Amino acid sequence: MAPDRKRRGGPRDKGPQDPPGEQLDHAILRSEPAFNALEVAAETGVTIEQTRRLWRALGFPEFSGEKAYTAADIEAVGTLMGFVDSGAVDFDTAVNLTRGVGQTMARLADWEVSTLVSRVEEMEAGDEATGSRIGSALRLIDEVNPPFERLLVYAWRRHLAAAVGRIEAMGAKDEDLHTIEVTVGFADLVSFTALSNTLDRDEIGDLVEVFESRCQDVVARYGGRIIKSLGDSVLFVTNTAEEAVGVAEGIINVIGRDPKMPDVRLGLASGPVVQRLGDIFGPPVNMAARLTQVARRNRLIVDQNTADLLPDEEWEDRRLPARPVRGFGLVEPVAVRRR
Repeated sequence: MAPDRKRRGGPRDKGPQDPPGEQLDHAILRSEPAFNALEVAAETGVTIEQTRRLWRALGFPEFSGEKAYTAADIEAVGTLMGFVDSGAVDFDTAVNLTRGVGQTMARLADWEVSTLVSRVEEMEAGDEATGSRIGSALRLIDEVNPPFERLLVYAWRRHLAAAVGRIEAMGAKDEDLHTIEVTVGFADLVSFTALSNTLDRDEIGDLVEVFESRCQDVVARYGGRIIKSLGDSVLFVTNTAEEAVGVAEGIINVIGRDPKMPDVRLGLASGPVVQRLGDIFGPPVNMAARLTQVARRNRLIVDQNTADLLPDEEWEDRRLPARPVRGFGLVEPVAVRRR
């Protein structure tokens, strides 16, 4: 970077003459687009191809000659290249980290906006009305964003510490720190597609929110973590098979036993998985997903590996009839219950 170079594109006051979208952009970014990709490369000392790779990794389309980049973008590239130049990581690793930030922040931003839209509507319908939704949105940005940014850093630190601890606690192999032994769980709502065709958008959103939030609460209670959710299904992992069964029973109780919610099916499988890009991969992941397809409503079935990990004095298991499971051939699922 060139810290002594005068930055263009700094903040300026936004007035009512500016289009509403630009007012919101400025309130969030605090910086004006004033650089094209060549200028970003020149300001930071990276190549144009490196600049484009980083921008794509963040999840944004490329801009050719447009003045689409801000002083904050230049500062971010300079910061990133600073720890590349120091030798802490190579450029490919930096791109990988950038991709993780981009994907995570994109989903978080969508989540934040969809959550706060209702608050904007409440403000405009009540005593806090400003006369326009843009006005209420600007006010909410000023009030929410500063503390929310601090919360982001706090949450990142806490999750980073937890992730490092999991590598040790979950038995990461010395020769491959990406591989861990876990129990993988998959929870799937029954007939969600057909049900969603009978609901309006708000009802579908409420249903998915209840499903995901209740699953999150149960998984967290047993020390597990949700890897991803797909609207009508949730993929989670736990350190032990017993914890996974506890999660499964909890999800059945809070989802399947609720007459206002659809039925749910769960499958568990245990074994080594590979952690990459915030996701997990391996046979247990595939097996857990496949088992949900053959499970009965509001029932849990597991693979033999999971059944073998449960203490005999506390659990009993029963082999179910063999059935074809895509990708695995004939499989004998196992039903388990407490003694």
